[in-house]
Amino acid sequence: MQSAPQSTAPKGELTLRTLAMPRDVNTNGDIFGGWVLSQMDMAAGIVASARAQGRVATVAIDAMKFIRPVKVGDVLCIYVHIARIGRTSMAMEIEAWVLRNRQDQREKVTEAVFTFVAIDEAGKPRVVPEA
Repeated sequence: MQSAPQSTAPKGELTLRTLAMPRDVNTNGDIFGGWVLSQMDMAAGIVASARAQGRVATVAIDAMKFIRPVKVGDVLCIYVHIARIGRTSMAMEIEAWVLRNRQDQREKVTEAVFTFVAIDEAGKPRVVPEA
């Protein structure tokens, strides 16, 4: 697998940090991609909900790219940047980075764009308030 070029610093706001644990590994001994995706969804949901001032729902995940594996003991750090705000939806650019062996060695492992829609109590789309 050829390594993808990466920037030296994460883009966005550090929103979530968690430790990759043995219970989250696949048969290869790497952390499940689905576990990483769920952490990214939680982090983006925090930012989207704050910006929408209420409930949001994930409606799309685009351009999901797994760059490097996450290992047991890595500290997974999720960075979120609001890329676009529409009438009822928001696009979030998300980067997942790890601190290997809980040290300062930082590597980008995953990136994606998640789209959220602001919803009302009935689950219907609503307008995203002005900032």
